[in-house]
Amino acid sequence: MKRIQDIAWPIIGLSAVAVSSWLLFRGLRGLSFASLREAIASISLGRWLLAIGSTALAYSALAWYDRIALLHLGRKIGWLFVGLTSFTTYAIAHNIGASVLSGAVIRYRAYSTKGLGAGEIGLLVAFCSFTFALGVVTVGGLLLLFRPDLVERFDGAPDWVGTAAGVALIAAPLLYIAGSLLHFRPFRFGGFEFVYPRPSVAARQLLAGPLELIGAAGIIFFALPATANPGFIVVLGVFLASFSLALVSHAPGGLGVLEIAFLEGMPDVPQANAIAALLVFRLLYLILPFVFALGVVLVFERDRWRALAPLRGGHTHVVGDHD
Repeated sequence: MKRIQDIAWPIIGLSAVAVSSWLLFRGLRGLSFASLREAIASISLGRWLLAIGSTALAYSALAWYDRIALLHLGRKIGWLFVGLTSFTTYAIAHNIGASVLSGAVIRYRAYSTKGLGAGEIGLLVAFCSFTFALGVVTVGGLLLLFRPDLVERFDGAPDWVGTAAGVALIAAPLLYIAGSLLHFRPFRFGGFEFVYPRPSVAARQLLAGPLELIGAAGIIFFALPATANPGFIVVLGVFLASFSLALVSHAPGGLGVLEIAFLEGMPDVPQANAIAALLVFRLLYLILPFVFALGVVLVFERDRWRALAPLRGGHTHVVGDHD
């Protein structure tokens, strides 16, 4: 069964890329390269710097995910190591896709050197994923409660649908906080057991998740010109829906899926400006971090190889004497 899943998810992801890319190219047939180049050139240096700052905020929040999980596990590891591990994990997983290279593999290679066992690392990975999901639900619920009209950007549904969805979404983090404060019994599903964290840990989760989403959406917001910018709340709402859909699709890097969903939710923004903003997002949030993360992996593996070299050499010497 596991073998079938390993094959199925990459096929699903690549199929999502193919279909969404075809739809995207069909929708952009009227877009000229000159207009796209002009839209990119119109982004001022100040807005580039703000977009870079938003990227730093997003990846700092992602590093906080790991710190919070380690706090829940009762483990203490330095910020620099945790930050590099988290950055490398997300930079690679966001681009390649969790179905191809799970973040658990990278975290295991790193955290096992700090004494964490496979079970602890598995819990850490699950806890970080839950922190992100909690952030999506919290931000989505709050947005729909205060701006229920956001649902009209995708399917033209009436405002009451947005309000009802907002109430349903925000109930989840409220129940989670209640479980933490009132010390609910562990939640069991099959062989999985979820233990409610301490209130201080749960509070950190409710801050870290939204901060990461705000930072990621901020990249696109600052890349859009002021004259064609619907406002941060709208950008955040459309980005949240688009990014979530891209992750669910299992498409590597959400390629095509993110773009077509975002364009669908931004009919009032010129295509050239929207595509330019998405290219800036991919450059700052995906491509450059991916390149840097590959360098981190190479340095880490080189240092590990050098550290084990004396042990391998000593082992060979002993065998030779024995012979």
